[in-house]
Amino acid sequence: MAELALRGAFTALVTPFTEDGSSIDWDAFEALVQSQIENGVVGLVPCGTTGETPTLSDTEQLEVIQKTAKLAAGRAPVLAGTGSNGTKKTIDASRAAIEAGADAVMVMMPYYNKPSQAGLVRHIQLLSQAVDAPIVLYNIPGRSAVDLCTDSLSEILRDCPNVVGIKDATGNVLRCQEVKRRFGDRVTVMSGDDGLTVPMMSVGAAGVISVTSNVLPKAVAEVVAAVEAGDFAEARKRHLSLLPVHAAMFVEPNPAPAKAALAERGKMTAAVRPPLLHASAAARKTVSDALAAYEAK
Repeated sequence: MAELALRGAFTALVTPFTEDGSSIDWDAFEALVQSQIENGVVGLVPCGTTGETPTLSDTEQLEVIQKTAKLAAGRAPVLAGTGSNGTKKTIDASRAAIEAGADAVMVMMPYYNKPSQAGLVRHIQLLSQAVDAPIVLYNIPGRSAVDLCTDSLSEILRDCPNVVGIKDATGNVLRCQEVKRRFGDRVTVMSGDDGLTVPMMSVGAAGVISVTSNVLPKAVAEVVAAVEAGDFAEARKRHLSLLPVHAAMFVEPNPAPAKAALAERGKMTAAVRPPLLHASAAARKTVSDALAAYEAK
């Protein structure tokens, strides 16, 4: 099994669409990926929630992963989102992602059907047995309606050697520090919330899987680099200045605000696929104002 360099600033990539949303804009996607790597982002996460994976066909999802891997060309690990609320579907998608060139897979906790803690553990155990690749868990109770508790994570780490990390989007720094206290280097924690990157790194997280870095890759990468260098004063200064931008990225459902920001900069259309809607005029103003204020500093 290949190793995964899971640390630093990773970007949860948006998926650019043509104006009517019917097709993927591959030129815009290529430019996006190149800009991420050129501006200090060290890892790429296609086909997550930010990539609107629920609205992608299976063919499109594989094409996005293949294209990301080809563009990365070994310069950055590709951590492909493959989770679903069915174990067999997750296994099949994970195998296909690795075959398509991903270095590892990121698997959200099964949503909607609300499995028990034992069900969550079994889901990951079966995936671990079926996929010979690094696995990163994605715990986001606000979207999945289930929360992988620390005791359940302990069982998974005991039984699943290829589970190497967790994207923690619980919004709770206490969870991150408890995971690091109990499991140390056995599992890498990545912040799943831009606004908590520095607080979580201060208690042991290794970086962030960021939405904001789609728009400001260099700025996000510099925050993480400052923490890694031990310069917390600089990291805190940069982090606090970005907070209004982080908040603006979620003023309406992700990734509509991020796409609005990228569209304003001429990087892609603002199109999202239903049931999501284009960012409203009010949201676009919030995003534009936050970015203008940040860039004026």
